[in-house]
Amino acid sequence: MVPGRCGVRHHFIFCKGGGQPVPEVDVGAAVRVLQMVGVGIGAEVCRRKGLQSIAAHSLPKAVFPRTAPPGKGAAIAKVQVVRAFHMDIADVLRDIFDFRFMEQGRELIVARNMTRAAAGGLTQHGAHAREILISLKAAANDQLDIPILGEEKIRTVCKAFNIPEEGRSLKEVANDLADVLLEDLSRALPGEYKTITAMAPAERREVWKNLDILPISAYNEAFDAYHRTCVGTDGDWESNMKQFLRCGLAFTFTGVVAADIATDALFGQGGRRTSKVNIGALKKGYVNIAVHGHLPTLVSQICTIGASEEYLEKAKAIGAKGIQFYGICCSGLSSMYRYENVIPLCNAIGAELVLGTGALDCWVADVQDVYPAIMDVARCFNTKVITTSDAARLPGAEHIGYDHHHTNLAETKELARKILDRALEAHELRKGMPVFIPPYEITAEVGFSPESTVKHYGSFKPLAEALKSGKVRGIVNVVGCSNPRVIYEKATVDIVDTLIKNGCIILTNGCASFPLMKLGYCNTDANKKCSPALQEFLGDDQPPVWHVGECVDNARSSGIFGGIAAELGLNLPQLPFAMSSPEWSNEKGIDASLGFRLMGINSYHCVEPPTQGHMRPGNPGSHIYP
Repeated sequence: MVPGRCGVRHHFIFCKGGGQPVPEVDVGAAVRVLQMVGVGIGAEVCRRKGLQSIAAHSLPKAVFPRTAPPGKGAAIAKVQVVRAFHMDIADVLRDIFDFRFMEQGRELIVARNMTRAAAGGLTQHGAHAREILISLKAAANDQLDIPILGEEKIRTVCKAFNIPEEGRSLKEVANDLADVLLEDLSRALPGEYKTITAMAPAERREVWKNLDILPISAYNEAFDAYHRTCVGTDGDWESNMKQFLRCGLAFTFTGVVAADIATDALFGQGGRRTSKVNIGALKKGYVNIAVHGHLPTLVSQICTIGASEEYLEKAKAIGAKGIQFYGICCSGLSSMYRYENVIPLCNAIGAELVLGTGALDCWVADVQDVYPAIMDVARCFNTKVITTSDAARLPGAEHIGYDHHHTNLAETKELARKILDRALEAHELRKGMPVFIPPYEITAEVGFSPESTVKHYGSFKPLAEALKSGKVRGIVNVVGCSNPRVIYEKATVDIVDTLIKNGCIILTNGCASFPLMKLGYCNTDANKKCSPALQEFLGDDQPPVWHVGECVDNARSSGIFGGIAAELGLNLPQLPFAMSSPEWSNEKGIDASLGFRLMGINSYHCVEPPTQGHMRPGNPGSHIYP
């Protein structure tokens, strides 16, 4: 990098790359490159003589033939290189783009990448929401033989959406609710995003409207994000970042809020309960089945039918004590407070460790955070792996699930029975397989929600008063997938340790919740780690970490925040709330953090986001462009 007489620092490349020396440099070509990327050739940037001095500075002993006079166009001039030098392709690419407007170029590259990531996260939680909404609508129309268990949730939400209830059956109302949520998922013609109107605070809606970031639908924003970031389309980084924010809102209100509403509507909200946790909770002598992923419809029937007397007798007939279910990732978290026989073991990063015990007969996986490496470990222990989603196959696994068009949704119970039968077969085939179960087991309090909070305290007033008095100094939602780039789960634990020591209540869900459960933070024994004031507020029956469920249950955390804000008559940004995804590692992690920021709640992380490339000189954190 050398200074031009215009005061701009330029890179000039006089090589072919790959370490090959270049015998000649075409100065006229260099001038045309400058023109092409937006650098004017003239007094305001670099005069001809200035360009020559830059080149001479880089290439001593070079000879510059006469070129055309200023204003007459740049003639092609050959420069003979006396001293050869080398550059690699990374230098070439960096230098080619380090001209005028490069700052905007860097920002555009980062903006496009972040927008694509947000669109990807939207599709992840959006696919989750879509399957539950399809299931809810099918159950409401007697096309899926699953009872609708969340009547109270449906009635409450329908009031917010102004869906008429009087004189109508539960299924009729549930069908209308599913239609509204599906419309927000897939609307093509611009219109009102009804979930935002019904569920978002008015102050936030006004902010989003003024920023022009209100989405049309989840499908539209993902579609538009990928379109505008294709080659030669949207070249304005600010325009791309607006689309990034629209994806964040669609993710929040369809991928999270709609998914949470539909899950509670169809399967019930569950409730607070005490659960065993960690690998030591694995049981010898049982037909052991792990459910791994995020989609609850088929899992609900596997767990329900598997707990029936019919399948208990089938298990005993092959010499087993019974059937036991275990949860990996969010399928386990969704199930643990709805079904008695599901024990949460670990998040996605620890899946191979669970398989390595040799205790699992069958591993049932659907979508997201299901890594192909589980197949290698499963083969070592003859564990049967079954995939259930058309969107997520694993080489070597048997597939038993819904087809691409969900035409076999009505066969859910038959599919569940087929999977259970495979697990029984696997148990018989695996007899004599060595099993080692580490002796580490603990209990955790799970199933917290806005409703359970009101039930326990009578209202949100005690929490609001505790925040006003300083007895509780803040409430932090600690969530997010684990990241193998950093020490496994350490950042999450360190942050929570510090926060509760300083008087903050923790809400948690998803992958980040597993270390907190396994290390006892979701147990009242952890109260001794809290500040004296927080210990006094929690008493003997509330742990410092409140486990609200799976990743889409960020809606429950938001509900607790919203309930306290309403009690105090304040907006969310005015309160001591925060969100931390210490080890965020994927697209939906970016969206989850973005969702809370759009609500006016700051987020904090221990892994750098993929944005360093735009850093300006002097901006901390830049190690790419000094």
